[in-house]
Amino acid sequence: MMKSIHSISWRSLLPKVLILGVVGVCLHAHAQVEHSSHAVKSAPTQVSNTCQGTGLECANAATPFFTTDGKLLLAWTANGLVSVAKSTDLGKSFAPAVSIAEHGKALDTGSDARPQIVSDSKGNIFLVYAFFKDSQWNAQINTARSSDGGSTFSPPQSLVQDGSSQRFPSMLLKSDDSIFISWIDKRLVTAAKQKGTPRLGGSIAYSKSYDGGKTFQAEKFANESSCECCRIGVSLDPKNQAVIAYRAIFPGGIRDQATQLITSKGAEPIRRVADDNWKTDACPHHGPSIAVSGSGKYHVAWFTQGTKRAGVFYANSSNQGLSYSNPVRVGGEGANVSRPYLLAIDRQVWLVWKEFDGTASSVYLKHSQDDGVSWSEPRALAKTTSYSDHPLLLRQDQNVYLSWLTRTDGYQLIKVGHK
Repeated sequence: MMKSIHSISWRSLLPKVLILGVVGVCLHAHAQVEHSSHAVKSAPTQVSNTCQGTGLECANAATPFFTTDGKLLLAWTANGLVSVAKSTDLGKSFAPAVSIAEHGKALDTGSDARPQIVSDSKGNIFLVYAFFKDSQWNAQINTARSSDGGSTFSPPQSLVQDGSSQRFPSMLLKSDDSIFISWIDKRLVTAAKQKGTPRLGGSIAYSKSYDGGKTFQAEKFANESSCECCRIGVSLDPKNQAVIAYRAIFPGGIRDQATQLITSKGAEPIRRVADDNWKTDACPHHGPSIAVSGSGKYHVAWFTQGTKRAGVFYANSSNQGLSYSNPVRVGGEGANVSRPYLLAIDRQVWLVWKEFDGTASSVYLKHSQDDGVSWSEPRALAKTTSYSDHPLLLRQDQNVYLSWLTRTDGYQLIKVGHK
């Protein structure tokens, strides 16, 4: 599927990088698709337009990945350009960035949109991102790959051949070096509209590659009815199977969280995480996070504005989603909480999120050593009054890091725990 590798020009990179320090927050989204029913707000609500560069110092979203030899890959978007750079010192400095693609204002930079990147044991790097094909917010997911450790990348090309809208790719690398990718797909909505039958939302589609992203299997649907504008959470279970979490559309227009196990035979039944009873036709732009521990326990954190509960919550399941624990609020009662993210190693689980106090945004962390039965008291990791990306967690060997990008303090990689 992929074309031959060719060289892409290098751009200078002038990131402002810290390994420790102050950090920050924002919920960024396209005004045309953001809806008033999404009450969670964070300051500032827009990326500063005073930063006009395409380097990391002007990025709106940055996604990290550790290679098997310990290098840090970072993919980001800034002013319409998708870039990748590599660090050998845990993000203190980066090699010159490689420009992947430039889409200008058409690049998808919504609050739940970000480039995704993985690297296999052979050093092959695979990248996906989305851009808008037209003024109706119909998007295309592009892929690019590198076989020389990130020095050059193939020309970007569409992940699927279907002409409808595909958006919000979410990706992981399995232990056998195969790639699992899922996304929000609008082909069923498009087909229904062509027949004069309006249909809300989108669908959860997925595919797999066993050759480093050169080719992908025919895409399949995990759920034909999902929210159209929320990222998909994904994690691996102990059997090397993908488990996804997303905002499904249940009967009656209820948009609550669901999980599904994806096996070699296909998608298992849809499992509802909680009965929040959020009935809305709006786009929350606020997807969930999932981490599967070494025991196979599902840990899920999500945002809701349902009639039964509102805010950010956490729950877990010991039976592959057949039933979930009672939801527990994340953050203090009345606090403005957003963007939870989970990571699990064996029976240890880490949970981070953002809180906005009206002036500053802070990242908080909780840690469980007994598979989510009990948790440490929340502790603040960092704080900022400027724009920032979502907090992300990633693992390198036995260490766990917080990855956070802020306009004031640049990109930061902060060690928060170890196995």
